[in-house]
Amino acid sequence: MIAQVELGTLQKSASTYQLEVVLNDVQPRIWRRLQVPGHANLGWLHAVLQVAMGWTSSHLHQFICREHVYADPSAESDQYEGDPPILDERKARLWELLPEINNALVYDYDFGDSWDHLIIVEKILNSPVSPTTIARCLAGERACPPEDCGGAGGYEALLKILKNRKHPEHKAMKEWLGRPFDSELFDEAKTNTLLRKLKWPHVTEGQLRKVLMARDGHKQ
Repeated sequence: MIAQVELGTLQKSASTYQLEVVLNDVQPRIWRRLQVPGHANLGWLHAVLQVAMGWTSSHLHQFICREHVYADPSAESDQYEGDPPILDERKARLWELLPEINNALVYDYDFGDSWDHLIIVEKILNSPVSPTTIARCLAGERACPPEDCGGAGGYEALLKILKNRKHPEHKAMKEWLGRPFDSELFDEAKTNTLLRKLKWPHVTEGQLRKVLMARDGHKQ
């Protein structure tokens, strides 16, 4: 019996997780389908989400799984009396937190704009050989909202302004963006190229920023 339990644990830790990631409260729907190592920690998953969704890692983040909160312990975040303790995201692994299909957790990015992502386990795939150490994007739709646009409500307003050239704020919003913005654009091939650049099993903030800057066409 002990051997069977140990074998089951090894199979889960060596598995590949297929995740659906949906940005809550935004229509039309913005989503990604990802495959990641089951033994990935949440700190590494944070880097994957930043690349795949299109964020720039400019704000704090946290994961919420049932009653537990996980975050980067080096980040300074406000704690209030009665808040649950913040656990180290680098010590929390997917296969331990989400052992079953349809298990879910929330990824909260930018506590001001409150971009909440619902992450659901679609499949748990057993690896026939050695466990994978890369993430893959299988599918997705639509671009990530621009940073600091005011959350779901602000993004909805921004899209309406950009579609109406006669809107009094149209020119100002285009200047604020500083680049062309196509809300329907998602480049799966480019996303996978960048995901392969993430170091395993830990990604430093500096290394993540280099990958994101390359994605967004900034010189390094």
